[in-house]
Amino acid sequence: MRNGYASILIVLLATPLCIKGQWLNQPDPRAPRTRDGKPNLSAPAPHRSGKPDLSGIWQVESSPSKDVERFLLPGGENGLGEDTPSKYFLNYFSDFPFLQEPFQPAAAAMFRKRLQGGEKPPTLCLPAGPPVADLLPAPFKIVQTPGLTLLLYEGDTFFRQIFTDGRKLPADPQPSWLGYSVGKWDGDSFVIDTLGFNDKGGLDAMGHFHSENMRLTERFRRRDFGHMELQVTLDDPKTYTKPVTVTVGLRLLPDTDLIESFCSEGEKDLAHMRGQ
Repeated sequence: MRNGYASILIVLLATPLCIKGQWLNQPDPRAPRTRDGKPNLSAPAPHRSGKPDLSGIWQVESSPSKDVERFLLPGGENGLGEDTPSKYFLNYFSDFPFLQEPFQPAAAAMFRKRLQGGEKPPTLCLPAGPPVADLLPAPFKIVQTPGLTLLLYEGDTFFRQIFTDGRKLPADPQPSWLGYSVGKWDGDSFVIDTLGFNDKGGLDAMGHFHSENMRLTERFRRRDFGHMELQVTLDDPKTYTKPVTVTVGLRLLPDTDLIESFCSEGEKDLAHMRGQ
């Protein structure tokens, strides 16, 4: 188990994230305000064409310290800015006892081997695709347009396209880091269905993995102006015995914007890793 926690610390220290934007103080004229001029985060959610407007810059809410402190370096920022991360970013299966994740037998053996150092750790700065991209303690922007919703991630400055123009998911997709995504409304929830992943990405900082058979469902529900609920369901019958759902809160970051951020900037550790 110590090796598993050590791998988390390596990932955290190698993940330079920023919670500030290039325009630090740029008031949004569309934001409702309190009498003192501050954004009213508890105001009703905005709507567009009869549906909630999810547009804005969002960041996953922190987990209580008691749920994550065993993973983190004492007294430090862990390379993740000032915010405590979500427990699901550290371990997507944190609601299960450690090493009792619903693995298929072969996947369980592979995971234990990795924890024991039986496999070479992955190269630093691999793309952080979903679901871990949604769980990073770093901002991402949602941009809604007719027929297409964009998710712009500050960490490593990458984007996802969520098509809402009625197209179907490909029957035989070329495996990719981010997969292929379509979206639709289910009441007031925006539902994203994604498949077509490669098997190179991870689910969390601990190193849980998935196969090319993984399918993700993300449900975004804006509760009010400043708060949103995100429910993520992972379904990968080749790796796990059952679908696993986690739910996190997202908070709006008003009056600011994203800044470019790349993992390779300032990275000095890779050259000193064994086998490099």
